[in-house]
Amino acid sequence: MSAALPLIAVWLGALGLNTWIARHRGPIPAMLVPLIFGATILILWEMACRNFAIPSVILPAPSQIWAAFTGNLPLLWGDFTQTILKGALSGWLIGAAAAVATAIAIDRSPFLQRGLLPIGNFVAALPIVGIAPIFVMWFGFDWQSKAAVVVVMVFFPILVNMVAGLKATDALARDQIATWGASYAQALVKLRLPAAMPFLFNGLKITTTLALIGAIVAEFFGSPTRGMGFRISTAVGQLNMPLVWAEILVAAIAGTAFYGVVALVEKKVTFWHPSQRQ
Repeated sequence: MSAALPLIAVWLGALGLNTWIARHRGPIPAMLVPLIFGATILILWEMACRNFAIPSVILPAPSQIWAAFTGNLPLLWGDFTQTILKGALSGWLIGAAAAVATAIAIDRSPFLQRGLLPIGNFVAALPIVGIAPIFVMWFGFDWQSKAAVVVVMVFFPILVNMVAGLKATDALARDQIATWGASYAQALVKLRLPAAMPFLFNGLKITTTLALIGAIVAEFFGSPTRGMGFRISTAVGQLNMPLVWAEILVAAIAGTAFYGVVALVEKKVTFWHPSQRQ
């Protein structure tokens, strides 16, 4: 019980401080609240590992994770390049481009709408642990097979959002542009694609995390001697849990940055949308 008292005291002190800061308005209090909360979690984590003598195999302390992170920067950078930049990012870009092109084709053809959407729903329901080994056999052990898994994972969410976005234009606006004699391509570029951008970016933001998860999990089923999934698998076998958590830290940072970049681009592209107004 005595080991838990310092943790309770830190938690109550941080709770009281955050409650007091949250009563104030402005950008600085809005930034301080999550920062203090995150710092509190890390402090409690470190104190719990030390006070209760938790083995690093069960749960390494944040200091151990940070030491593994800073001590393996070249290794982590190589894994990041292999998994995120090659596998996840390339698969996400290919899947997004294919989904947008397919959505336009579906919007143009009712036949494709009835035929492709059910197939896309079926493909989206396929478990990653089932398709990853197959793609590794098809495309090899390098990043191409991981990119193929990511394409399958991100394709359907983006497709559904894009199809809904192309249908979101106002009927009066469609009738008006038709009376001006605009072709389908002109109406698509001038009216329907701009209106679909908020829906498209919803799909893109959702799939940023899916792309990372797909690339990492796919590496469990075959990878060269680098990659985040490969490193996690081998480090677990060696009981090197601080390195496993260091890889998780890299994935968390990369996922947050990936989502933030897409959200920033969305703000620039859809500045006219009510969701972007402050």
